[in-house]
Amino acid sequence: MLSAALKGVKVVDLSRILAGPWCTQNLADLGAEVIKIERPGSGDDTRGWGPPYLEPVDGATLSAYFTCCNRGKKSVALDFTQEADRRQLLALIRDADVLVENFRVGTLKKYGLDYDSLKAVNPRLIYASITGYGQTGPKAQRPGYDYIFQGLGGLMSYTGPADGEPGAGPLRTGVAVVDITTGMYATSAVLAALFQRAQTGEGAWLDLALLDVAVAMNANQGANFLVSGASPQRSGNAHPNLAPYEVFRASDGFFILAIGNDTQFARFCDFCRRPELARDARFKTNSDRITHLAALRAILGEILATQPRRYWTEALDRLGISWGSVNTLEEVFQDEQVLHRQMLQRITHPKLGEIKLVKNPMLAGRQENGADPAAPPLLGEHTESVLGSLNLNTNTGEIKHA
Repeated sequence: MLSAALKGVKVVDLSRILAGPWCTQNLADLGAEVIKIERPGSGDDTRGWGPPYLEPVDGATLSAYFTCCNRGKKSVALDFTQEADRRQLLALIRDADVLVENFRVGTLKKYGLDYDSLKAVNPRLIYASITGYGQTGPKAQRPGYDYIFQGLGGLMSYTGPADGEPGAGPLRTGVAVVDITTGMYATSAVLAALFQRAQTGEGAWLDLALLDVAVAMNANQGANFLVSGASPQRSGNAHPNLAPYEVFRASDGFFILAIGNDTQFARFCDFCRRPELARDARFKTNSDRITHLAALRAILGEILATQPRRYWTEALDRLGISWGSVNTLEEVFQDEQVLHRQMLQRITHPKLGEIKLVKNPMLAGRQENGADPAAPPLLGEHTESVLGSLNLNTNTGEIKHA
């Protein structure tokens, strides 16, 4: 089972907020033992990022934000700025396979927790550093959050209503996409490093930067610029390379129409009893439709507004043309396909009761019979059990018996 693929892999998680925890949650979902190190008393910043919070049971509370990226982990409360706690952390790291951290450049070196220091005691360690700008360069010392990199990386420059339209101006996405994508890149890098270590026996230092990810995730928009030299402009819900491919209003609400090629467009025009549109020089090819997008949008807008959504969507299914509703999250979690894929998980915590979580899509589809992951932990929930198993010599910091 994929959910046990990393069984036996030990991860020490020194990361907070979203990008690092997203990576380590992936590793936990794949079967790794993930030990999340948190500052006593406060823990991961996102524990306090609410409301909403889970309804308290037995005096325990947990923010909804924290639950999105910390399931399957063990929480150990340690303050590595204190020497006794630092020795306990080092003992955990000595036999770890992976360490993930997202401290500002140079911070961990002061405590002997940087890669070079740890490599000396654990040469097989895979050490993943996640920072805003990377470990080197003129901006390496700067802090930064996802929002900053949506702007710096270019995403916001072409996201939002076009100039001249109501609400025109740059927009961020409604979720921290740079953080999440960085977490996914970090996951891939860690898995690749584990595979490489199996061949070479050596660990690695992985240097991941949110700015690098923000630049890379421009994808086709970045390629469009590199080929044309022209920065993409905001176009609202329209696609820069494909038309019609955007949100339209039917007589009773919105839906997304996504026509992928000229054949589909001609088929759609025939259904609308407007076959001449597919022969119109302005709309005959996809390139023509992009050039004359404003005119195309106006014509299709008038046609689509004459019938309710169901009329169009049932026809689009028959025609083999893609479409989608603009769902609220309530509608998302009621969707029959989402339910079939078991994307909604219910996990029970002894003090928090039932917690609803979103299943890792790597484990969806094929209905595995593995055990449910552990619920997101309370702060320090596993400190005693994890540190007690070390049998640590407090004078030397060495493990007497694992």
